[in-house]
Amino acid sequence: MKKKIPRLPDAELEIMQAIWSCKPPVSRADIEYFLGDNRQLAPTTILTLLSRLVQRGALTVAKQGRSNVYSPVFSRQDYLAARSNRFLNKLCGGDIHVLASALCDSGLSKEDIEELRRLLKRGEL
Repeated sequence: MKKKIPRLPDAELEIMQAIWSCKPPVSRADIEYFLGDNRQLAPTTILTLLSRLVQRGALTVAKQGRSNVYSPVFSRQDYLAARSNRFLNKLCGGDIHVLASALCDSGLSKEDIEELRRLLKRGEL
């Protein structure tokens, strides 16, 4: 049975995005470096968010010297697939036509719509 992937609050998802963008295992300092000046989070806040992600089962933690390093339990793609499926079922009643119509009405460019068509034709969606 596949492990359930939890929905992550925005702040925790931001940390996961940083971790997914780095080569694991990742330290707190790696996350701070990745976030850069875009988002100033105190080191203690990052550590709190990392602890929550470990508790939720989104990360594993290991000691490396005197520091902890973190590795994701699931990939960005697996998270996106789980959230997309939930979105489809919860907001669209599982009806793909409702989702497709909403995407087309959302202001997607013609290029974005053509890319979706190409992915569908190749069987990648």
